[in-house]
Amino acid sequence: MITWLIALPVIVVVCLVTRLLLRRSGRAALRLVIAADALLFVGAFALLAVALGSGDAQAAATATEVAQDSGSGSAALIGAAISVAGASIGASIAVAYTGAAAIAALSERPELFGRAMVIVGLAEGIAIYGLVVAIILIGRA
Repeated sequence: MITWLIALPVIVVVCLVTRLLLRRSGRAALRLVIAADALLFVGAFALLAVALGSGDAQAAATATEVAQDSGSGSAALIGAAISVAGASIGASIAVAYTGAAAIAALSERPELFGRAMVIVGLAEGIAIYGLVVAIILIGRA
């Protein structure tokens, strides 16, 4: 966390300097912008290396113990998150199309309200299926 607190102001300063350099004209400004981008890339790579590097030995040992204890549990949680996210995205797409079609049908024939809401409700059921799968996966973790 402290790495990000140190690196964030550096990134902001590099972005501001790049913006100021873009206001200049000519090939020199282009070279300076490319140099600033290269510097930002090297800094981001260094930040990644520090963040993923070996930190405190005690924290690494604790992380190893936690990973050994909850290896299948974390996989189940990731699977649950993927199932909820995928089902929610699918349901939102389905509701968008069926809702638009239902509104179009209701504008011509208002007596179709019940049928249109059933179709939209079926589309929302997709999200519930993803939630059920997530609950089953979390229950096995």
